[in-house]
Amino acid sequence: MAYVAPLKDMLFNIRHLAGIEQIAQLPGFEDAGFETAQAVLEESARFNQDVVAPLNEAGDRNPSSWKDGVVTTTPGFKDAFKQFTAGGWQGLQHPGDFGGQGLPKTIGAACVEMLNSANLSFALCPLLSDGAIEALLTAGSDELKTTYLDKLVSGEWTGTMNLTEPQAGSDLAMVRTRAEPLPDGRYKVFGTKIFITYGEHDMADNIVHLVLARVQGAPEGVKGISLFVVPKFLVNADGSLGERNDVRCVSIEHKLGIKASPTAVLQFGDAGHGAIGQLVGEENRGLEYMFIMMNAARYAVGVQGIAVAESAYQKAAAFAKDRVQSRPVDGSVAASAPIVHHPDVRRMLMTMRALTEGCRAMASVAAAAYDAAHHHPDADTRKQNQAFYEFMVPLVKGYSTEMSLEVTSLGVQVHGGMGFIEETGAAQFYRDARILPIYEGTTAIQANDLVGRKTARDGGKGAKAIAAQIETTEAELAKSGSDDAKAVLRRLAAARQAFVEVVDFIAGHGRSDPNAAYAGSVPYLLLAGNLVAGWQLARALLVAEQQRGEDAAFMQAKIVTARFYADHILTRIPGQRDAIVDGAGSVTALALDAF
Repeated sequence: MAYVAPLKDMLFNIRHLAGIEQIAQLPGFEDAGFETAQAVLEESARFNQDVVAPLNEAGDRNPSSWKDGVVTTTPGFKDAFKQFTAGGWQGLQHPGDFGGQGLPKTIGAACVEMLNSANLSFALCPLLSDGAIEALLTAGSDELKTTYLDKLVSGEWTGTMNLTEPQAGSDLAMVRTRAEPLPDGRYKVFGTKIFITYGEHDMADNIVHLVLARVQGAPEGVKGISLFVVPKFLVNADGSLGERNDVRCVSIEHKLGIKASPTAVLQFGDAGHGAIGQLVGEENRGLEYMFIMMNAARYAVGVQGIAVAESAYQKAAAFAKDRVQSRPVDGSVAASAPIVHHPDVRRMLMTMRALTEGCRAMASVAAAAYDAAHHHPDADTRKQNQAFYEFMVPLVKGYSTEMSLEVTSLGVQVHGGMGFIEETGAAQFYRDARILPIYEGTTAIQANDLVGRKTARDGGKGAKAIAAQIETTEAELAKSGSDDAKAVLRRLAAARQAFVEVVDFIAGHGRSDPNAAYAGSVPYLLLAGNLVAGWQLARALLVAEQQRGEDAAFMQAKIVTARFYADHILTRIPGQRDAIVDGAGSVTALALDAF
């Protein structure tokens, strides 16, 4: 089964849910209307289908390798990356001032999904570069921007994010990597970083490491962390590459999935004289700057979840239409028939499809809010869109990645015993997806952010503002009057009411009984993500009812998918509400020594 980009669904979201023509009215995006989106997405589809996707299985079977400090990527990756950079894909969303194309995130996110559907391991390299670019754009000095941004945006050099250490995973207060100031304003960096995606590879001339470290005498805890640019090769004054810096890859990890992506252990200062680095921004503000990278990466990881789910769905649907097993229970075929005829297989495929399309719609709308937050001329509109986007980030990251586990697991199940056999390829999606709820902050970390910063802090006002928008959609569903709209309305209204009750519970217990609030943090995130994805599919149903004549088969499928989501997935929410509001006590009731 060859990957085929879901262009119709992407363009439907971009046009009707994200509102690309409104985004094209924003300063800087005047040439980024629907026609541009369609042209860019079609070209992205061709590249990813023809060049990147064929390398996916090969990367799983013949992953990156390490020998004597040198990492060699899967055969074909280096050439594909050259084509990727030559096509300008790395700079798609980045400013024209540094060689990028300056397109909206609304368009870029769809291209990122295609890249990750084609090959999750390959796509991780440009994902990390995107984060490094964002951090330098926001906090880098003019000198750092001049030195690094053009090369990063072009893809000639790649970027990394160095947070984790053997003793410091998510608890960055425990970071021990140290930085010693030099007389010329630079620093010598010493320490070990682990789990560094594409920390060493052979696809680019230089690797620009962004590294968290402590300057001597800095305060303890997270307040004493600074951010440094530490390149693999030092850069001369004229921009050419100089001597090799004192940073070495001492090993790469052997992983459950994403095997072609080299996950490196990096040693800074291993030769004894220190890795030369430059400070980003001000000392002791490194965590603030790193979160710029993290937020960009978290959204992108959510899109990765959607991407791998799409690939798993395509493979499962193709298999179900080809695999012959048993007679249908309704007698529609007299002999054994393709398993797609069986109701439970249809249920699994519809679950996979609905979850993937719902999360894709949610991510597209979130991207549009990001674009408005950064480009709208009105300050209040920018503020409202920024608040909406910030609420969406943990949902896109957390719900979409957890969703990808359900979808890829169902993909294996649709294949039956053949799904457990590596040769079919279904298992690779399942294994690859398993990292997504873990890195760039586990689902619990996303949920803690949603509870603490996004809900309890403002007493639930932001969450209830989203609930009010959902009520507007409910009113439109009521006006439609169709049976499908009525059914979706009933489920959506019940889900929204459950959401509001959970928001009140979280806001009411965030300070007075934090264990109660945080015991349900992940269920709350899953509930909220489910609701927002279902809301976007309800909006899609309304559009599809109005646009039936444009592409009747596609629009009918959109209506059916929205109805299925309401009937089978939104209906999970009242039970989640009960677990959060009524079940908090039992989470922490068992004595610690009983575990």
